[in-house]
Amino acid sequence: MTSCIALIVAAGEGERLGGPVPKQYQDLAGSPILRRSVLAFLRHGAVSGVQVVINGRHQALYDAAVAGLSLPPPVEGGVTRQDSVRLGLEAIASQKPAHVLIHDAARPLIDDATIQGVCDALKTHDAAIAAKPLVDTLKRGEGGVIAQTIDRANLWQAHTPQGFRYDSILSAHRRHAGSHFTDDAAVAEHEGLSVALIPSNPDNMKLTNPDDLDRARRLLGIGALPDLRTGFGFDVHRFVPGNSMTLCGHSFESDVSLEGHSDADAALHALTDALLGTIGAGDIGQHFPPSDLRWKGRDSAHFLRFAVDLLRQKGGAISHVDITILCEKPKIGPQRDAMTKKLCALLSIEPGRVGLKATTTERMGFTGRGEGLAVQTLVTVRLPFVEGY
Repeated sequence: MTSCIALIVAAGEGERLGGPVPKQYQDLAGSPILRRSVLAFLRHGAVSGVQVVINGRHQALYDAAVAGLSLPPPVEGGVTRQDSVRLGLEAIASQKPAHVLIHDAARPLIDDATIQGVCDALKTHDAAIAAKPLVDTLKRGEGGVIAQTIDRANLWQAHTPQGFRYDSILSAHRRHAGSHFTDDAAVAEHEGLSVALIPSNPDNMKLTNPDDLDRARRLLGIGALPDLRTGFGFDVHRFVPGNSMTLCGHSFESDVSLEGHSDADAALHALTDALLGTIGAGDIGQHFPPSDLRWKGRDSAHFLRFAVDLLRQKGGAISHVDITILCEKPKIGPQRDAMTKKLCALLSIEPGRVGLKATTTERMGFTGRGEGLAVQTLVTVRLPFVEGY
């Protein structure tokens, strides 16, 4: 397969959107805007890798936004967007990609079909960009009044991703370093490259103003009448001789292990049941019966991702996860940060949306006797409000 790297440009300050942090790190329906943009390409079959370009002052924000994702270290951008793209292109030179897709982090609603359309066009063109044909009548104004009506025929609004043959766009950016082109297609045009126009999904909007963020939330089903749902999950596993266990997707040393058909991750099992419950999709045993040898020793993250995917297929988003582990041992405190980080990665949510606690039963019952542990979970999700659903 032809190698294709997605270059996500996230070095701007995004001040027009307002808020306490740059826009690419702000929350959109339970996930940072940058994380949504990165995941769209990281999960796409035509993309072999993702490289992010950031402002070096935002390193801590970046680390939190992409926690748990398989990414190389970010590249520090330049003074202008054009500088940042060039520096990003230079950074991936050692990978020798055939193609590169350049995408603005502030377009988190990019869809698979648009990405695929740009990739397919690179088979026959030097470059290709996602773009939206203009449908509104255009007016040029002077002094607050119409000075001219502009013919909208053959006019397009440029979106991203913008795809290129890597060597060509790198050479073009090197030659025009210090220029002030507004997008990468303009750099390519100046070099005489053929740039194809690929119809972009209308929802592939660039988040610039506060109204844009509100619209994006509505498109994700977070409107004025959100369908709020809660789900409860509970699971228990007994202790058996061993030296490690896995909870919340995190494996660590322990003087006992957990007994189970899969990896016995009671926390992920309870969480999976809670998520399935929010959409009336049965329970974990219905989808992954312990009698089926396919699931023997299986990483429970597989079960959780299945439930998350079902929720997202219905347009849902996770708002909050609350987990309580009941046990006398092991000590959860030393593992809490690693567990939280793993949960955030699996669910694509920020740490502030995860509550992870542990308690004992004062040596009463099977957990008090040290025979095993129990986990209870409560999740809150949001779905589009659909009458009758």
